[in-house]
Amino acid sequence: MKSVSPRGCARGFAVGVLLAACVVDVLSAGSDGTSVLPTASPVWPTLGVLLVGLAAVLWPEGRRPDWLTPQVRTAVPALVSALYSVGSLVTLKANVFGPGEAVILLCLLFIAVRQCPPRAAWWCGALDVGALLLLPVRSLGPLDPAVLGFVVAGLVLIGLFAGLAVYLRTMDYRRTLAVSETRRAERVAIAADLHDFVAHHVTGILVQTQMARMMAQPQPQDLDPVLAGIERAATEALASMRRTVGVLRDTDEEAAERRPVGDLAGIADLTDGFASPVQQVTLRRDPAVSDDLPHEVQAAAFRVVQEALTNIRRHAADAAHIEVRLRDDTGRLEVSVADDGRGGTQLPAAAHGGGFGLVGLKERVTALGGELHAGPRGGVGWEVRAVFPAGKS
Repeated sequence: MKSVSPRGCARGFAVGVLLAACVVDVLSAGSDGTSVLPTASPVWPTLGVLLVGLAAVLWPEGRRPDWLTPQVRTAVPALVSALYSVGSLVTLKANVFGPGEAVILLCLLFIAVRQCPPRAAWWCGALDVGALLLLPVRSLGPLDPAVLGFVVAGLVLIGLFAGLAVYLRTMDYRRTLAVSETRRAERVAIAADLHDFVAHHVTGILVQTQMARMMAQPQPQDLDPVLAGIERAATEALASMRRTVGVLRDTDEEAAERRPVGDLAGIADLTDGFASPVQQVTLRRDPAVSDDLPHEVQAAAFRVVQEALTNIRRHAADAAHIEVRLRDDTGRLEVSVADDGRGGTQLPAAAHGGGFGLVGLKERVTALGGELHAGPRGGVGWEVRAVFPAGKS
């Protein structure tokens, strides 16, 4: 059996109160003092006004036709009510009003202020306010002193309902803005990931292509592993680009879940794919390093290794040995990538990058409470080292 939520109970109670108030309106308008049943003639226009208002307020959202916009819902019942009041003034015939019609107009004012487009909210809200303030004039006449008391009470209720609607509309806007900003920031991060993945693979293609050209004449028998590496790097680059662009084109809430990120297990594949006949890559992982680290820490560690290896290809293609180390440093994860290169590279100038990789990497690491250091080693070569707080997820 499906349980009823507190919100559903509150909604049912409010609908019950509204219907009870409308029954009071019908009984008051149709009372002729001789019968309990509403048999007097004013009951029919009152009943018509109430039915139009109830349809506008209670029509289920999922079953509303396209033409029943918030503007139509709030303007038409207010016009019907106002015309009934003006007709009473023109014919000089007093018609009793009750709480049901007043509550309906207040609900329509709430809907107009919260749901209508900004410009339409003004005139739809004005129609609802005008119809509400005309109710006492319909019953008492414009010159009755009691009208002023009803108008003051109406203005207080109008202020309360409109103020609540403005507050909720502001909260809706802030929530929408926050969601939009979060999605924008995520898509910017995804675009940065596209650079990280594709730049890494394409740089590898450049290096291995140059290597193949150098080996074509003296060592043709060694070309096969180099060409296989080029094929693998190109395939991975295209796959990464296809996945990332697919996420950028998607706007639903699941897009972030498909964002291409790495983890500690992916570092092994990264180092294996980087190795070549002239460059040896060694991965040393401390057994104390757990696979149960927070996902964002693992992704950042993967990015550190990826950016460091990409920079080696760009700026230290002469490095013969690269060492990647994952170490548990008294409860913290330390990731380091060191090479023995002297800065020799034959890549075209356009392939060297804009120098923003380490800047973005430092922002990513520090955002997680970690530290990033990059600089020359004691002897030769370069080292990139990052330390993360490795709290359990």
